[in-house]
Amino acid sequence: DTLPYSIRVLFESSVRNCDGFLVKETDAMNILDWKTKQNHVEVPFCPARVVLQDFTGIPAMVDFAAMREAVRNAGGDPVKVNPACPTDLTVDHSLQIDFKVSSCCFVMINLASGASLWKAVGAQQLLACDKKPFTAGWLAGRSSGPFSAQIENTPILCPFHLQPVPEPETVLKNQEMEFGRNRERLQFFKWSSKVFENITVIPPETGMAHQVNLEYLSRVVFDMKDFLHPDSVVGTDSHTTMVNGLGILGWGVGGIETEAVMLGMPLTLTLPEVVGCELTGTVSPFATSIDIVLSITKHLRQADVAGKFVEFFGRGISQLSVADRTTIANMCPEYGAILSFFPVDNVTLKHLKHAGFDKAKLEVTEAYLKAVKLFRNDESSSREPEYSQVVQVSLSSIIPYVSGPKRSQDRVVVNNMKSDFQACLNEKSGVKGFQIAAEKQNDIVPVQYEGNEYKLSHGCVVIAAVISCTNNCNPSVMLAAGLLARKAVEAGLMVKPYIRTSLSPGSGMVTHYLSSSGVLPYLSKLGFEVVGYGCSTCVGNTAPLPEAIRNAIKQGDIIACGVLSGTRNFEGRLCDCVRANYLASPPLVVAYAIAGTVRIDFDTEPLGTGFNGKSIYLRDIWPTRQELHTVEEECVVSSMFKELKEKMEKGNKRWNLLEAPESTLFPWDLKSTYIRCPSFFDKLAKEAVAPQAVENAHVLLFLGDSVTTDHISPAGSIARSSAAAKYLTSKGLTPREFNSYGARRGNDAVMTRGTFANIKLLNKFIGKPAPKTVHFPSGQTLDVFEAAELYQKEGIPVIILAGKKYGLGSSRDWAAKGPFLLGVKAVLAESYEKVHRSQLIGIGIAPLQFRPGENPSTLGLTGREQFSIFFPPDLSPRMTLEIKTSTGKVFSVIALFENNMEITLYKNGGSLNFVARRFL
Repeated sequence: DTLPYSIRVLFESSVRNCDGFLVKETDAMNILDWKTKQNHVEVPFCPARVVLQDFTGIPAMVDFAAMREAVRNAGGDPVKVNPACPTDLTVDHSLQIDFKVSSCCFVMINLASGASLWKAVGAQQLLACDKKPFTAGWLAGRSSGPFSAQIENTPILCPFHLQPVPEPETVLKNQEMEFGRNRERLQFFKWSSKVFENITVIPPETGMAHQVNLEYLSRVVFDMKDFLHPDSVVGTDSHTTMVNGLGILGWGVGGIETEAVMLGMPLTLTLPEVVGCELTGTVSPFATSIDIVLSITKHLRQADVAGKFVEFFGRGISQLSVADRTTIANMCPEYGAILSFFPVDNVTLKHLKHAGFDKAKLEVTEAYLKAVKLFRNDESSSREPEYSQVVQVSLSSIIPYVSGPKRSQDRVVVNNMKSDFQACLNEKSGVKGFQIAAEKQNDIVPVQYEGNEYKLSHGCVVIAAVISCTNNCNPSVMLAAGLLARKAVEAGLMVKPYIRTSLSPGSGMVTHYLSSSGVLPYLSKLGFEVVGYGCSTCVGNTAPLPEAIRNAIKQGDIIACGVLSGTRNFEGRLCDCVRANYLASPPLVVAYAIAGTVRIDFDTEPLGTGFNGKSIYLRDIWPTRQELHTVEEECVVSSMFKELKEKMEKGNKRWNLLEAPESTLFPWDLKSTYIRCPSFFDKLAKEAVAPQAVENAHVLLFLGDSVTTDHISPAGSIARSSAAAKYLTSKGLTPREFNSYGARRGNDAVMTRGTFANIKLLNKFIGKPAPKTVHFPSGQTLDVFEAAELYQKEGIPVIILAGKKYGLGSSRDWAAKGPFLLGVKAVLAESYEKVHRSQLIGIGIAPLQFRPGENPSTLGLTGREQFSIFFPPDLSPRMTLEIKTSTGKVFSVIALFENNMEITLYKNGGSLNFVARRFL
């Protein structure tokens, strides 16, 4: 009852998977004693499933295909070789933008309300609609101007009927190129999905890995052969942490860790501290989801939660929608936490209902989670867990801001907007001030527009743009604008016609949910009509203001204002006569447009006069969070999940027609430069042998401190002068066809040649940054791969000498696999990055550490010696070993094996060979 919910998930996993070897009883008891053992012990964790994207998934699946071959060659049954836990591989990193639409047409649409909508649309899209009110010739004669094609996986809507229309040619061409360029890899993935158990491949054109994980793959509770257990996940995508917003424990790890989990091995982690983030108070009615997410992120960044779990609790948590929670969980890299966990509660269950969970599954989920105390009760009487530390965030303190009037970093509390603008009028011209003389600050300029007289004054709003781009893509803020518009129209409020209003959704999906929720006509009634899909107002692409308005502004030297929900608001950016520009949330943009000025105190002054002469205040029409959550769940979530489910069930035409072999073993194409059978299993025998001595090894590289995985692992484009380029050229490829290391991760010949190929690599043998080393028997300076290849031909083992913090940086599987295939038997360093140390063991390389106070310099090592290392048969954790050099020097090092499991893996030549032997 006192354990944090996230630790309860670790505990349940340890109990369920306890086998006395990979997971021991002491591990479970250590987790149960979390309060005293946190930060002091390592514990295993067996996630329920793995999520891969295609770049990281290809080497893992190639290894499984190679393992089948090796098991067959050793006399075993290759059919038994399958991932040990459910693995979902999403092909979402293959798309490149080769085509864009080069022309469009602007079409005027007369709406039922009598208003007009100018909309930029591709001619092909309009022609695809089966209800054409015009001819192809009419369109062809009016095509002009640039148009940025929508590239998200969202429906394009016909602007006349707001119904999805066939995909434009641009999308189809890019998809065609994707299948052509990646056919080999896609065929391999399809073969994998056919022959391996526990593998599901999500084909191209379905969606991004983290979104598919969140919207389709998440189970919350696993039902495996009538056995229930919590869902949990590790993935190779940095956005894996999003699922914690659904009460699913998960985080991103490297390729080797995910492969180990697929092989049935547990992850090892230091039992973490858990920071409890208590949410108290009530959210301000005017605070949007963006305000809440950014404020909580700021608090956590200041609380020093790096390397820890964060878990949310408190009475305020029920005010956050699942969209809010997943966004906060996704921000983990911003504040350094491993994950941010939201236990399942009634809000989660309501979301799951709209996400497509049927009644029976929901009932089982709720009953199970309550039975094992993984369900968070909203009642005040329920006992809260104990945490390592508690950070309090008062939701009441989260207040809405706008930014401006000239720079996005100048934030202004909405309640202070009137007084702040007054201060700007008074200040000297500069980053905020306009230096308007006191006697002119209340000037009014009358102007005739469309037969009516209006009055312009300092602070008048003349541009109001609702834009769904980077910082306002959360559905709730766009829906808030729509609901506010509906209430405003129903109350009798309108926007003055001279204000240049516009609605620019980020994608067709935004238009879709604004339409399905019924708010689009109300936005249109206030003048916020869809103008197109692309950057517009932010980059100054605003239509000119009416001439009468421009003249009045210039005549009276009026400080006119623009308000937009975009990202840029520099002075004069929107229009040369609009000197004050404010960034605001979409609903506030609508509110300021209705008010017609920024010189307003929303608490005490009405937006305008409604029906029957009644004064209408912002509080009267601002949508409640409950209203927002209801519309979001019913209109947005249901629509998204329904569409994704249909895509998953139907697949897509190209994927369905893609031919792939169905043989138990993969038919390797010896000519392929993308997929090749790796040599990890070349010496696989049924029984593991005792650790072999490393005798008379040369030093391949003599490195300094803080060598990162970026220095080691192949990444980025393939340099024309590199060893990998020479290999690809020998296969008949031109530099244009080299592609990147990421695309060729399934070919060990390319990846091995790209190991230590970083131009910033500083090898002490060379004395300057270069991917070079010295081959000592010949004295030649060569590419690292070429020297390693010569050593292997000569039968000479190699080691690496390094300084402090070897293997820093993000986890990369080829930072361990590459050195192994170069023939590296051991790394001798002053210290290691923890994850990389375990990865070296996982591939079969011994991590050795100098004793405290010793290093190559203090021991007088030049790196030109030959080294002999002897491993005793009874190797034990952190054992001291002796190393002898060819110069007669003898010194001691520490074998950095932390437990018997790591020693077992090393004796087997790494986790791949260990698991292969289990299949034998």
